[in-house]
Amino acid sequence: MSLAAEKCVSLAEAARRVATWRAAGERVALASGVFDLLHVGHARHLTGARARADHLVVGVSDDRAAAALEGPGRPVLPAGDRSRLVAALRSVDLVVVVEEPVADRLLAVLGPEVHPPAAGTLPDRVPEAPSSRELLARVRDRYAIP
Repeated sequence: MSLAAEKCVSLAEAARRVATWRAAGERVALASGVFDLLHVGHARHLTGARARADHLVVGVSDDRAAAALEGPGRPVLPAGDRSRLVAALRSVDLVVVVEEPVADRLLAVLGPEVHPPAAGTLPDRVPEAPSSRELLARVRDRYAIP
């Protein structure tokens, strides 16, 4: 099994690893998206997210959610391939396939300290903005972030 494939885990396994990292005092970033036709903007976004935390977990939309988000003929690559491509990036620690079009459940289960929007996307425009705002309020309390 390749290192990229080993980084592709279930939500339950991601939650277990995040809990271990957090118990060690480490911060977790979460990014999510379709990641179809991986490009330099994706790499920059994920590298930037990782720079703000000790670990990066990425949620990749499953094929049904990707088709709903991107339209006819998408995704070009199936979720398994997209996940392994994202996992192959050095900045990525774990990848979880997300079955919902919005990553609210992923945010709720993992509770990351960092959840940056993709470049060019305003924080209030990401689909999971309400969940992200609620999470940020809890994180601010936990870490006394101004």
